Amino acid sequence: MHGRLKVKTSEEQAEAKRLEREQKLKLYQSATHTVFQKRQAGELDESVLELTSQILGANPDFATLWNCRREVLQQLEAQKSPEELAALVKAELGFLESCLRVNPKSYGTWHHRCWLLSRQPEPNWARELELCARFLEVDERNFHCWDYRRFVAAQAAVPPAEELAFTDSLIVRNFSNYSSWHYRSCLLPQLHPQPDSGPQGRLPEDVLLKELELVQNAFFTDPNDQSAWFYHRWLLGRADPQDALHCLHVSRDEACLTVSFSRPLLVDSGMETLLLMVDESPLAVEWRTPDGRNRPSPVWLCDLPAASLNDQLPQHTFRVIWTAGNVQKECVLLKGDATCSSPLSPCPVTGVPSYHLLFLSGHQEGWCRDSATDEQLFRYELSMEKSTVLQSELKSCKELQELEPENKWCLLTIILLMRALDPLLYEKEMLQYFQTLKAVDPMRAAYLDDLRSKFLLENSVLKMEYAEVRVLHLSHKGLTTLCHLEQLLLVTHLDLSHNHLRALPPALAALRCLEVLQASNNAIESLDGVTNLPRLQELFLCNNRLRQHAVLQPAASCPKLVLLDLQGNPLCQTVGTLEHLAELLPSVSSILT
Repeated sequence: MHGRLKVKTSEEQAEAKRLEREQKLKLYQSATHTVFQKRQAGELDESVLELTSQILGANPDFATLWNCRREVLQQLEAQKSPEELAALVKAELGFLESCLRVNPKSYGTWHHRCWLLSRQPEPNWARELELCARFLEVDERNFHCWDYRRFVAAQAAVPPAEELAFTDSLIVRNFSNYSSWHYRSCLLPQLHPQPDSGPQGRLPEDVLLKELELVQNAFFTDPNDQSAWFYHRWLLGRADPQDALHCLHVSRDEACLTVSFSRPLLVDSGMETLLLMVDESPLAVEWRTPDGRNRPSPVWLCDLPAASLNDQLPQHTFRVIWTAGNVQKECVLLKGDATCSSPLSPCPVTGVPSYHLLFLSGHQEGWCRDSATDEQLFRYELSMEKSTVLQSELKSCKELQELEPENKWCLLTIILLMRALDPLLYEKEMLQYFQTLKAVDPMRAAYLDDLRSKFLLENSVLKMEYAEVRVLHLSHKGLTTLCHLEQLLLVTHLDLSHNHLRALPPALAALRCLEVLQASNNAIESLDGVTNLPRLQELFLCNNRLRQHAVLQPAASCPKLVLLDLQGNPLCQTVGTLEHLAELLPSVSSILT
């Protein structure tokens, strides 16, 4: 029929698109091949800029071609006049902006823009801030653009207060802006730096209370958006702890000095150095980690020469100086036949009083340590005003949870608020909320179990500190992981039985005073942490998942181990197990299978 437009069929359309794609691919490959040839021949001229523009204009993520453009521009810098070079830079910036419109999240394009402007004598940073604002209006979560904005703000020395006001404008427009909240967490510590003696990253209380009010408005406006909840968790979190030397322990029997720190460090790495003074004289020693791996660790120890432990003097003074942390700690070891004073409370296992300087069960030792309660190890002490605000938030979150019972962020925040207010007072209620949260968010059940274990262990350490004992009972608590083991340096008896532990981690080797370890009725498959425990005498591992004799090899490094209970483990079903274990652990006099 004449005069009517012929409509292509779907097959014809597909074929036309295929031919078009093939044509584009040929041009793309040809241009790429030409660029590589010119680069190899050293022909880095403006024709390379033209060729790479054709390719990058369609595909801005071709990193090698951005490298080619930088090589060309570097050569042209030496050849062009200042006016010509300014025009070239202006054209390059315009090209980059067109590439960003093709892909606003192109790593290569943003990086090239940083590189280009960093080489200019007087870049127009105000224009770059406007560019960022335009792209963030299109996609306020474009973290590439946020990274570039932070670069521009640093180069232009934009006051943090102005950048904070910028985040205010975006958050007011849309609470669901994780990048804006995150930027606030970077800006606020800059605006309110703490003195050198204070905890770095901690906000002044008046600022913190205003931020808590702002974020509370956000998550009550949209309870299901996670960005405000995450920021609230940052506000509740502790700032970077001050460098501290928590505990110094000296043992005459083992001729060993052990020290624990507030953070993992690598001694003698060029940055972290420990100096040991014995009776005010420096002593050269070799430091090592308890597990022998010499990786970053919060616990380090060294062997002491016999001269530093002799009984010619009534006492010896040991002082460790942590040069990087600018802190030190000192303890005194009395001569071997000295009696002790200043008793603490009786040990609940033996009924015998414990002392800061001991001569018990053949052990002669001295120590000095910070109290977990005095040092606010796991949380900061709250002022009356902040406590009142957090109590009000806790009440509001509980009301919100009644309206939104499936809101996992609300449930988690309730738990964190309880931790911040009083972890021991709210322990029972916190466990109930953990149970509810696991039912609401089963995909994160393992993470929640580990977080719950961490909080329970922190509470147990606090209770042990208040009781002033060296025995820690952690049985029947549903633990899935062990943490803060560096805080247990002085513990002599540890009960981990009836939990869900799958391993005794290497960090357990920090328990240098441990004599009895009960870990029966778990799901333990490895014993990496039972290494070089100099005082361990009894190890109970009944009803675990130990399958091979080789997993018990670490126990051979414990010189005083005399009792090993393995009943109920799969390896006990193997023929000749007792003989094999007797050969593997010849010093263990009693092995129960």
